Amino acid sequence: MDVSAINGTAAASTTSTQNAADTQDRFLKLLVAQMNNQDPLNPMDNAQVTSQMAQIQQVTSLSTLDTSIKNLGLQLGQMQAMQSISLVGREVAVPSDKIRVTDGAAEGSYELGGAASNVKLEILGPAGNVIDTQQLGAQGSGRQTFSWNAGTLAAEGADLKYRITATNGTAAVTSTLYAFDKVKSVYSEDSRLKLDLERLGPVDYTTVSSVN
Repeated sequence: MDVSAINGTAAASTTSTQNAADTQDRFLKLLVAQMNNQDPLNPMDNAQVTSQMAQIQQVTSLSTLDTSIKNLGLQLGQMQAMQSISLVGREVAVPSDKIRVTDGAAEGSYELGGAASNVKLEILGPAGNVIDTQQLGAQGSGRQTFSWNAGTLAAEGADLKYRITATNGTAAVTSTLYAFDKVKSVYSEDSRLKLDLERLGPVDYTTVSSVN
């Protein structure tokens, strides 16, 4: 796994702190220069000095806040990276309409946006044609799972797709499809954490909806 994001936390924190200190130093130098070169007949009053100092404090506070936010983001990224390592070898569910026949059956999962009076499952062959249809009946909202017996309709190891059509009376009910797959490895790409799955290939870590 690429751990460059983890190792870079201390360096990023040091750089941000130094930037904040440099900003404050520049403001102080400008204020001193302004006071040294002020018109002696019209010197800066206390209100002007106080205003200048308040500006310095405000900029310094913003720099410190920015540093804290960046450090928090880096720490969260570290935690996410460490947690993702434990997923290697485990089965996860990610958004997908793909299923595979294993031991004569294929399993999938879907989430209904609301209660449905009728749910229909369609299994699609490699060419996208419907090879089997099952009526799953009425179901409540939320996550559902199914197991499809392939029989003689599909060979062992066949990669298929499925489709869910759900209605409540005459109204359509939305559904989100999920596939189960095993995590081979985790890695970082363009500052994003990725999982490499056995069948589905690379997916974002954030797309994982459940872990078995």
